[in-house]
Amino acid sequence: MARRSLLVVGSLVLALSLAGCATPRPGGALDALPGGSDPAPTPEPTATLDPEAAAARAKAQGWLDAVNLPPGAEPTDLRFGFNSYTGWPCGPVEELEGYWMIPDMTVLEATKWIRENPTADLITTAVGPPLDDPAIEGTIVGYIPAPGAQEGIVYTLGKSGGDVAVRAEVAALTASAVCPPLPDGGQYGAPGQG
Repeated sequence: MARRSLLVVGSLVLALSLAGCATPRPGGALDALPGGSDPAPTPEPTATLDPEAAAARAKAQGWLDAVNLPPGAEPTDLRFGFNSYTGWPCGPVEELEGYWMIPDMTVLEATKWIRENPTADLITTAVGPPLDDPAIEGTIVGYIPAPGAQEGIVYTLGKSGGDVAVRAEVAALTASAVCPPLPDGGQYGAPGQG
């Protein structure tokens, strides 16, 4: 009986970790673009972090500060209703977000530019050439510091009129972070691939 319980719990952990890539956050939907966006909350001063969390927060902030977007991209205080979020399966983790608008560009043009111009010293998790369908209105591009990493940046791009809205989800693991083992030798997908 204990074996069956372990299998059920393991299956639940796998399902939840995989669902993190596609689970909508409350209030999210790309249909809020362009006019129905909510202002981004002002970050609250963080309580004193322990040294590991502070180091992870500094790493995440460094990646957010180094975000590399096409010329003309402007930071925005508006939070767009993206209909997905990145589920970072390992922890403890420090997470940050940033939002931008890229004027006069298609989602495909912006995606291609981001894939060809990495942020900081990160490597892309994208596989294969980008799709070449002008009807695409949303894409995801992930960047990680090393193969197999479960931290980095995931860009979500969405059409907003003649512009492109961009969200960057940034996550940095603490030094003591662990990734829950997956049943049957399963492996986590790379950030930005789910």
